[in-house]
Amino acid sequence: MKTKTVISALFLLLATGCTVGPDYRRPVTQTPAQWNVTLSGRSTGQNDPVDDWWKLFHDAELDSLIKRAVTANLDLRIAGARVRQARAQQDFAEADYWPTVSASASYSRQKQSKNQPILGSLPNSANIPFENNVYKAGFDAAWEIDLFGGKRRAVEAATAELAAMEYGRRDVLVTLLSEVARNYALIRGAQRQRAILQEQIEAQKEAVKITRNRVDHGLAAGLELQRALALLADIQSQAPEIEVSIRSSIHRLSVLLAQNPGTLIAELSVAGSIPAPPPQVPVGLPSDLLLRRPDVLRAEHLLAAETARIGQVKADLFPKFSLTGSVGTISISASDFFLPSSRTWSIGPTVQWRIFDAGRVLADIRAQTEVQDQALLNYQKTVLASFEEVETALVAYANEQEHYRLLEQEVNANRAAVELAGQRYDKGWAGYLDLLDAQRTLYRSQDEWVRSERAVTLNLVALYKALGGGWDTDSVQRLGTK
Repeated sequence: MKTKTVISALFLLLATGCTVGPDYRRPVTQTPAQWNVTLSGRSTGQNDPVDDWWKLFHDAELDSLIKRAVTANLDLRIAGARVRQARAQQDFAEADYWPTVSASASYSRQKQSKNQPILGSLPNSANIPFENNVYKAGFDAAWEIDLFGGKRRAVEAATAELAAMEYGRRDVLVTLLSEVARNYALIRGAQRQRAILQEQIEAQKEAVKITRNRVDHGLAAGLELQRALALLADIQSQAPEIEVSIRSSIHRLSVLLAQNPGTLIAELSVAGSIPAPPPQVPVGLPSDLLLRRPDVLRAEHLLAAETARIGQVKADLFPKFSLTGSVGTISISASDFFLPSSRTWSIGPTVQWRIFDAGRVLADIRAQTEVQDQALLNYQKTVLASFEEVETALVAYANEQEHYRLLEQEVNANRAAVELAGQRYDKGWAGYLDLLDAQRTLYRSQDEWVRSERAVTLNLVALYKALGGGWDTDSVQRLGTK
């Protein structure tokens, strides 16, 4: 009856126990009411999901590359392993909350001293067995009652750490998607530059041929031929740099897909168009960013974990209550080992309290509080960085579209200028220098036009990354099981 009373009292203590340490509360963050950039044209304030954003480019090759990268990328697989590690650590923290039971069995041959205290002072007797066998077997159980919530705080910290690792994996995924799209756009943009450059080379070769013919017939000076040849060489000299850009981006894409650098050369050597942006991009409000950016959510959950660890450490200031027990059999003879008379058991509570430790626990609490402050500052820093990244991406995307529109007008005007300069030169109304300047201006504007077209796509990819866009949540969770 007394044993039941003790156990009931311990369970009552467990049920009414407190949890020391601060409870986590989300930090109050001052968010702008709206973005500083005026949203117009292709940007809207709608808060539509930005998952699977690359499909809005309607590029089958890009879709295929991203799908393969999500399956094979090594950084993403490392992040998945970290999530599984955090999940195991959470299970460990939860397991520490429950009792432990261990089993043991032993056999020993022992000899006792005849001169030991008390026994050695008695007259020797031949009936006393100083040498015998000892057989033992039984179970031991121990349960530390989490009266002050130290173990509960440990579980809370491990759970928050697991969530942080999951958002960390999503952050890696968002970066991976943007890197694949970025390098793909770089490849297509460089291939477009190469195509325009080849058109320029062919046109200039024809100009050299015409100029040489005019020189041969005495209709033009030799200086005009040398200028035409110099312009041809200048245009041709740009080809190696473009090839380096194409190959380096292909190599980077191959590595992102966990393949050797040259694996995708054959697949991506066929030129394609630069992925075109969709008609509109849903940007949402600044407050939406705190619930969508994985790096912000990761920083928040790390703050929650460090807050819980303060309570975990603070619980060491208080006594620890445990319930221990054992049951088994002990005998010096194997024949009566299983008899009721060989059984033994014990059960009872224990209390341990660290009375003096030279301030170690208090120092540990102060240290953990500073760790929590660092986590809070890191969260605030991450929030500000996320706002900065979106604002910068919005400015770049909006202004590059205007830049592209103006360059398109410039290219059209320069084409007309080259045509007019050619007609005037053929009729002898203008010198070759006028035609040469018009051609150079056209080549430069065409190259800038292609670069701007590529920059529009690159800036849009950067904007999607800044907004926290990525694979849908279900797909991310499935990746964690691989």
